[in-house]
Amino acid sequence: MSLKKSGQRITGSCGRLRITQWACSTWVLLHFYFSQKSLAILLKTSIKPSGISLAQYSLCMVHGAFIAAIGKTIFMNKALAFFLFSAVLISCGNRSNKQAKASKADTVRISVDESFQPIIAEEIKVFQSAYPQTTVYVSYKPEAACLRDLDNDSVRVIIISRELNRTETSTLDNSLGYKPEFAELAKDAVVVIANNANKDSTFTLAEIKQLLNGTSTKDLKVAVDGNSATSTVRYLKDTLLQGGSFSPNVSGAKNTDSLIGYISETPNSIGFAGISWITNPQSAVAEQQLKNVKICMLECKTCKSDIYAKPSQQTITFNQYPLVRRLYYVLKENYPGVASRFINFLSTERGQLIFRRALLVPSKMQFNRRITNIQEAK
Repeated sequence: MSLKKSGQRITGSCGRLRITQWACSTWVLLHFYFSQKSLAILLKTSIKPSGISLAQYSLCMVHGAFIAAIGKTIFMNKALAFFLFSAVLISCGNRSNKQAKASKADTVRISVDESFQPIIAEEIKVFQSAYPQTTVYVSYKPEAACLRDLDNDSVRVIIISRELNRTETSTLDNSLGYKPEFAELAKDAVVVIANNANKDSTFTLAEIKQLLNGTSTKDLKVAVDGNSATSTVRYLKDTLLQGGSFSPNVSGAKNTDSLIGYISETPNSIGFAGISWITNPQSAVAEQQLKNVKICMLECKTCKSDIYAKPSQQTITFNQYPLVRRLYYVLKENYPGVASRFINFLSTERGQLIFRRALLVPSKMQFNRRITNIQEAK
C-alpha cells in the first residue's frame, strides 16, 4: 500500500512539475517581452509558486529563461521574423509550382491516324510502363484531322502515312519559328481482306483499280476503312487511281474495326485495312471476326508473271508486295520534352522491335538474322 501511494505521489509531483514549468515559461516569456528585464533581476523578484521545491523552481526558471531568450530575439528582430515567415511561404509556393509544372511537363497529347491504332497503342503501353511518371493522351482519327490538330497547335506529335510537303513545312516554319521534325518510322502494308465465302482471293493491281473505280465485272462489294480522308483512302486514291475518285458503289465503314466486322458478315465482299489490324486484333470480338476473314494475295511487283504475294515482312522488305506505305511522325517540339522522348523511344530498339512484332518493317533499325558457320577451334 505504501509503495502504491508513493508511486501516486511521484506521478503527481512530476505532473505538477511539467505544468508549472510551462506556466513559468509563459510567464517569463511575457515578462521579457513587456518589461525586457535581465535574468538576474527576474530571478530576484520572482515569487516561487507554492507546491514545488526550490530546486524544481530553479529548473523551471532556467527552462523559461531559455524560451524567453528565443522569444525576445524574434520579437525584438521583427525583420528576422518577417524574413523567416516569408521564406517558409516562398518555399511552399515554389514547391507547389514545381509540382504543377512537373505534372504538366510529364504529359503530351498526340494524334494518330486511326489505321495505325493497334500498333501505336502497343507502343504507348510499353512507353508508359518504362516511364511511369509520363502520360500520353492519344486521339485516333482520320489523317486529315491529325494534320488539322498539328496546324492549330493542339498536339505536339502526329503519326500519319506521309511526310509533310513543302507548303505544310513552310507554313509551320513561319508560325513556329523553326522547322518541325519528321521522319519515317516503319513500313506498313495495306491488306486486302475478303469474306471466307469469296471464291476470289488473288488479284492483279488492274483488277483492284477496276473494283475501286467501278469498271470491274466482278460481283464484289468493296468497302474501305472510313467515310472521310483516312490514310488508307488517300493512299488508294493516290497510288491506284492517280488522284481519281472512288465509285459510288464503294462504301465506307465507320472505322477499321467496323470494316472487319462488315467483311466477316458479308459474303462477296472485300475491304482494305492496315496490316496491324489483322496481326494484332484489339478485342476478343475482333479476334473472332478475323476467323471469318482471309487475306488476299496480290500480284508481285518484282517477280515473274503469274506470281502473287501475301503481305509479310519479307515481301514488304524486298518490294514484292505492291501496296506498301510508310509510317511517319511529325514532331513539333524543339526541346527535350516528353514528345521528343516518345519519338526517341519509337526510333530506338524497343520501339522498333514492337513494330517488327506487329509484322511491320522497322525503318530506323535492322534486325536481320545473319547466317554464320562457327567451327570449334582445334
